[in-house]
Amino acid sequence: MQLPDAVTACALIIGNEILSGRTPDTNLNHLAVTLGGWGIQLREARVIPDIEAEIVTAVNEARRRFNYVFTTGGIGPTHDDITAECIAKAFGVPLKTHPEIAALIRQRPAPADVMESRMLMARVPEGAVLVDNATGGPPGFRVDNVIVMAGIPAVMRAMLATLEGKLDRGPVIQSRTVMAYLGESQIAAGLGKIQARYPDVDLGSYPFFRDNRYGASLVMRGPDAARLEQMLAEVCAVIVEAGETPHVEDAD
Repeated sequence: MQLPDAVTACALIIGNEILSGRTPDTNLNHLAVTLGGWGIQLREARVIPDIEAEIVTAVNEARRRFNYVFTTGGIGPTHDDITAECIAKAFGVPLKTHPEIAALIRQRPAPADVMESRMLMARVPEGAVLVDNATGGPPGFRVDNVIVMAGIPAVMRAMLATLEGKLDRGPVIQSRTVMAYLGESQIAAGLGKIQARYPDVDLGSYPFFRDNRYGASLVMRGPDAARLEQMLAEVCAVIVEAGETPHVEDAD
């Protein structure tokens, strides 16, 4: 489902530690839920390594396809924190030390070698707009439609929260869910007919095994609450016709 007035986004999760499995990613879920509540549909997510060419390519591809690109990870003080440099290369602009970030970093005294490493976090692409960091640490930044945030979940959430009300938004997608203890194949034909009648609503079927029984959760997603209720009634009727009882979950 792609609404004509939808505002879309792509998430780029940057970091070898995510790909290796050493660090589990929790940022994607929070990003998807938060953006969805703002009327921004997260349409794609990619996990990419700390390799310059791959980051630059991914950023350039995504920023042309989506209204917004959100990156997490790779803006710290170590050698493998190359996101800022890659964003600058993607846009063809120089990387510069931002005086506001530099001043913030200098507020915490440190030995010269430590301070030198910290100052790497003050570098942003020329023309970037800062994204506030409510934790008090160095901020993220934004270049055009690309928004760059930290990988540490608490910091990422703090940065993302400061963007509320500052981004374009489209219709907020709502959802309804009904669960039934039956095999998907028993209702597949009926669900297909319903989906054809509601092209503006996504109807997904997700099987599960619970209490030694197979079942399916049927999830309907769309911007029009009335249409969702109509589809829900039809889906429930298909379940009843198949000989099972539908269990409707609370509306989102």
